[in-house]
Amino acid sequence: MDAHALRRQGWTISAIARHMGRDRKTIRAHLNGARTAGQRRQAPDAFVPFLPYCRQRLADDPHLWASTLFVEVMALGYRGAYSTFTRALRRYQVRPHCEPWHASTGRNVAVIAHPPGEEIQFDWLELPGPPQEWGVGEHAHLLVGALAHSGRWRAALSDSEDFPHLVQALDDVMRKLGGTARRWRFDRMATVCYLSSGQMTSAFGGVAKYYGAGVDICPPRRGNRRRGREGQPLRCATLVAHGPGRAEHHPGPVRRRQTRSPHGRATATHRRSGHHRR
Repeated sequence: MDAHALRRQGWTISAIARHMGRDRKTIRAHLNGARTAGQRRQAPDAFVPFLPYCRQRLADDPHLWASTLFVEVMALGYRGAYSTFTRALRRYQVRPHCEPWHASTGRNVAVIAHPPGEEIQFDWLELPGPPQEWGVGEHAHLLVGALAHSGRWRAALSDSEDFPHLVQALDDVMRKLGGTARRWRFDRMATVCYLSSGQMTSAFGGVAKYYGAGVDICPPRRGNRRRGREGQPLRCATLVAHGPGRAEHHPGPVRRRQTRSPHGRATATHRRSGHHRR
């Protein structure tokens, strides 16, 4: 029998609770309309207080990595898991629509081949708030050079991403790799090519000629790349940048999909025009 019917017959809450085998507080909540039979009580969404902050950050930088944003909101007091956080980003549609990075279903994509030993791919990682002992100011910039086929990589710290620092970092990375490959691959960065056309600048052409390397610029549309190889050096570099003492906060063996975010002081933002894990 329904609790409301028993209440209308003059039963006390305690009697109804004993009759139905429920707690008195549960019966009282049902009678007061605070709860509905057959529906679980929904816990407050821990993401809601941080929703305005996330909207503002993604409005300022639509390509900001979800892992970087996750570290920021954790510093503000968010205590949910990374998977819960990314689910909330999708549920509330926080990230603004960006056509170049929209899902490629139904349109042509670029398939990039990576012959063994043929190519080095260079990418910048920005590391905000690095340790003071690094001596690089408020933002450290890490140039990662990876052999696209094998995944072997080396990196060099820099104070900036401008042209002189790019050339110096390129030289450092190639010395650490033991030499240069026949071709270099870059995403569309202003120090390498004109962003509108993708044509290499004359200044960087001189650098490539000095090292005897050809330069390939990635297509403007998101390419079908082998993320298992290309993503690994970037995630490994992020782990190294956070230091061995932070390793327990990293997902462990580098995998294609990052399920946890590093919680170190130097959070990494992948500054590139290629594929993004949101």
